[in-house]
Amino acid sequence: MSERTIFDRILDGEIPCHRVYEDDHVLAFLDIAPLSRGHTLLIPKERKAHLHQLSDDSAAALGRVLPRLCRAVLQATGASAYNVLQNNGAAAHQAVMHVHFHVIPKLGDRGLGIGWRPGRLAPEEAEELVAAIRAGLDG
Repeated sequence: MSERTIFDRILDGEIPCHRVYEDDHVLAFLDIAPLSRGHTLLIPKERKAHLHQLSDDSAAALGRVLPRLCRAVLQATGASAYNVLQNNGAAAHQAVMHVHFHVIPKLGDRGLGIGWRPGRLAPEEAEELVAAIRAGLDG
């Protein structure tokens, strides 16, 4: 990463945060501009902009903590529904170029609103995509 982000400054102790969890690999803290009560961010301590750039160790650490964090946010807020959001790249609405997951409780009309415009998947296109994705997984 070339430019320091607000998350780099939080990790370096330059900016305070409302920590809810920390270990050697990840940090979770409350979002200061929450969409709903309990909106929490989970970031890796590995400083990468996009999810596909993370090491297997950082990705595994996120995967271990994320379900526990979701359970804790649900318990703390009383929510029964939530979204986990993770964006990669400015075109995908990523504002801070450091990997991060949002855990956003759905509380009444508060939380994440999503527009969904489904298309169609043609069988020929599916076959091509499966082959291309499988080739990428082998690499």
